[in-house]
Amino acid sequence: MLKELTHRTLTDGAVLDAIPSKSEAHRLLICAALADKKTEIFCPQSSKDIDATIDCLSALGANIARVGDTLTVTPIDRSCVKENAVLDCGESGSTLRFLLTLACVLGADPTFVMHGRLAQRPTGALTDELARHGVTVKSEPDKNLLVCHGTPSGGEYTLPGDVSSQFVSSLIFALPLLGSESVIRLTGKTESEGYIDMTLESVRRFGINIEKKDSNTYIVHSGAYRSPEKIRVNGDWSNSAFWFCAAAIAKKKITVCGLDINSTQGDREILGVLNRMGAEISYEKEKDSENLYSVSLSASENSLRAISIDASQIPDLIPILSVVASVANGTTEIYNAARLRHKESDRISSVCRMLDSLGASVTEFDDRIVINGKKCLWSGRVDSYNDHRIAMSAAIAALACSDGDAKVIIDGAEAVNKSYPHFFEDYDSVTKTY
Repeated sequence: MLKELTHRTLTDGAVLDAIPSKSEAHRLLICAALADKKTEIFCPQSSKDIDATIDCLSALGANIARVGDTLTVTPIDRSCVKENAVLDCGESGSTLRFLLTLACVLGADPTFVMHGRLAQRPTGALTDELARHGVTVKSEPDKNLLVCHGTPSGGEYTLPGDVSSQFVSSLIFALPLLGSESVIRLTGKTESEGYIDMTLESVRRFGINIEKKDSNTYIVHSGAYRSPEKIRVNGDWSNSAFWFCAAAIAKKKITVCGLDINSTQGDREILGVLNRMGAEISYEKEKDSENLYSVSLSASENSLRAISIDASQIPDLIPILSVVASVANGTTEIYNAARLRHKESDRISSVCRMLDSLGASVTEFDDRIVINGKKCLWSGRVDSYNDHRIAMSAAIAALACSDGDAKVIIDGAEAVNKSYPHFFEDYDSVTKTY
């Protein structure tokens, strides 16, 4: 799909609701599928990635039905798990990695089907550990398949901390079901630790006890998942980040409703980064809610300043923060970014190409990006590289264009369906043509 955005500006004082967190939805669906009874999950919107997790859990024996804004999950009966289950993960790395250990623990002897770049994204650190604990894993790259056989044993699992937090989450979901204590040890620096904390919080809400000794050691106790009966997917900080960055770029004010300011979602850090860049933030507690807030962000002329950004804990924010940096005063360095090369696209390369197409001053390095801020961007045509975050970042970048045409054309704009199918509808609701 080709998307053309011409002469767009943000409506000052725009208000919109945060969509449900994709990261949290994955986790709660998995926990609910392992629970002792039905769980109703309030999740008013879905996406391709969430649908992939629903489809894979259904292939393992769960029954998941939507009525209105609620997903009702009837859990997997472990006594009759579907064997030789075929789990089609689409392009969802979360689905593949989260379910890799679990499907083996359940005795499904699963075959994982992968699409797009998913087969190229790393899984070796996790599959090597599973192999060390008794699982045979065979990769068939020509068919985009990953075939597993056998049930892993408990014990000590060692993983690198700087490849993917999803490997750790995969073990956290599954190891409590083995009936014995296990230990997860991470080597090196732990990156995206907030996502691991989100997994720990999710399983805790379902009665599972994981003891976090430090950032490198987790003690997994045997346990059974217990349904809270009703649970809510909170607002998504990762996708709300696009709107906060839009306000910073356009020098306007925007309010996003339905966000938990105490969330374990690591991308809540977007507010801290934008505040360091000169934006102002305010909060208003929502009525009849214990933990949800409406969060407002505003910026004024010449307020945006360059900073250094460590990408290690917030890799998914880097595409849109790079757009902000392109119109900030000074030179921004984004470092510890090597893992971005293994996302839905090579995000170091795709971010730099997107910005270069729009006239930004950007330099690509192996593990970092350096951006010299300008007053504005220029019209251009960009490729999404089939990456949802590149497509959405390009759309927000259109708000920074101020040449005669002020037009951004996005090839492959349908990539937003991976995480935010209604993105362009919300975009139209908070922007206007000038």
